[in-house]
Formats: sequence, C-alpha cells, structure tokens
Amino acid sequence: MKINSMVFVCSCLFLAKEVSAQQPELVNKFGMQFVLLNPGRTIIGKFQPTVGYVNFQGQPLPEKLTAAATAMAKKDAMPGFTAEIRKEFYIGKFEVTQEQWQKVMNNNPSFFKNDSSANKPVENITWNDAHAFIKKLNAIDKKYRYRLPTEFEWEYAARAGAQDDISWENIRASAVLSGNAPSVGGTRQPNAWGLYDMLGNVWEWVEDFYNEKIFADPVPPTWGQQHVLKGASFTGDVKNATYMTHAGGPGNGFDIGLRIVMQKK
Repeated sequence: MKINSMVFVCSCLFLAKEVSAQQPELVNKFGMQFVLLNPGRTIIGKFQPTVGYVNFQGQPLPEKLTAAATAMAKKDAMPGFTAEIRKEFYIGKFEVTQEQWQKVMNNNPSFFKNDSSANKPVENITWNDAHAFIKKLNAIDKKYRYRLPTEFEWEYAARAGAQDDISWENIRASAVLSGNAPSVGGTRQPNAWGLYDMLGNVWEWVEDFYNEKIFADPVPPTWGQQHVLKGASFTGDVKNATYMTHAGGPGNGFDIGLRIVMQKK
C-alpha cells in the first residue's frame, strides 16, 4: 500500500471489557510471568492522517500546498475493521529472557550476552527458532499450552484499552528506543494492563504471515514469504514504536525476540 500523506499519524479505536493492571497473573516453572486478558474487540487499521501547521522559511505552507496535502491525507484515510478476541488468554508480562530461553533450550543464541544479560530479552532468533522454543516448552511443561500470539491478540494486549494510537510522550516513557543494545525487561513504564516493553527493546514475532502491507488485513493471509514482527526495537525511534503498523521478518536478527501466550488446558 502506498502512503502519500505528508504527515503519517496512526489512529485506532479500541473496545474491550474492562481490564486493570491488577488482572490475575500466573508464573510457570521457568519463572515466566503471565497476565490474564479478557475477551474484547478492537478496530484495527483505522488510519486518519492529518496535516499540521508547517513553517516554511518563516512562513506558513502556501495554501495550494496545504490543500494538496489535505487531499492526499483524505485519500489515504482508512476506516479500519473490527477484530474480536473471543477467548481469554494469558500473555507474557515481559519478553522471554535469555535466562528463560537457556533453561528450556540449553543454549543462548543472543548477540548481546554477558554476565549481566540473564534478564535481558533473548534475541537473534528466527520465527522457526521461536516455534522450536515453544514446542520444547510444551513438551516440558504439560500443565499449560504455549504459543505465539496472533497479530490481533498482540495489538489487543499492547493497546491495553487505549482508544487512540500512543502519544510520543508515552512512547518515550514506556519504550526502550534509540539505543545500542536491549535493556533488562521492565526498566520502563508498563502499559495500563501491566505489560512491559510492548513497544521497543526487541521486535516480537507473532504467528501471522506478513501481508506485504503497512497494516494488517481483516483476514490474515494463510501463506507468505515472511512472518509479522510487532513493536519496534531498541534501535528504533518513536516513529517506529506504534501499535498499528507491522514489519516482516527476518529483520536484523540481533533485535528480534518474542513474547508468548499461555492457555490453561
């Protein structure tokens, strides 16, 4: 999809049953903490770009250019679509850490590893690596069933009841960005549902195939060349750290991690 707008502002509406940061939590045998999310609905891909005031060499943007920019913004606007989360699920309070990966897989593929990196997110993993981790975790811990979140589940969790796209001020307070390495999980502010690092730190794999577009489709593709990454990473800035857009793997590798979903059997 081609975006022509001079100003790119994502906006979406989120509808869900009330959930607080005090939602029930569970901890598995590997120390992974999970937060329970209730069913709900979200409008995904609602894109309403606007044209702000532009100062060009001390003067406002000429009226003709303002009109052209407004027309392009209107042309690119999209109403979005409703996605329904029908079942409750537990999602990781933090991204999977290097220590947790090591306990399950008996290795640590991370690029950024040293004596103090145990609680930093595991990274440098492919989508297949993520599935291998989940397969082994399911074989070891038979009390629960683990999997990657779908893109709609991930966005539902990341938004945490927000009605609009996140402001740059809140991104700076909650996301690890513009750095040279990932940080220990939970060093920034959590979102309203008590989830940490949903934006920034490392990109997170989800289950869906990438659709080669900026936004998700109402019906996710059943096949593709790559899978979806969400949330941006420590190498990004506030323009990358948004709920709405997505990327396609494999990405850089060294800034790719995961967050998993757990369901009771």
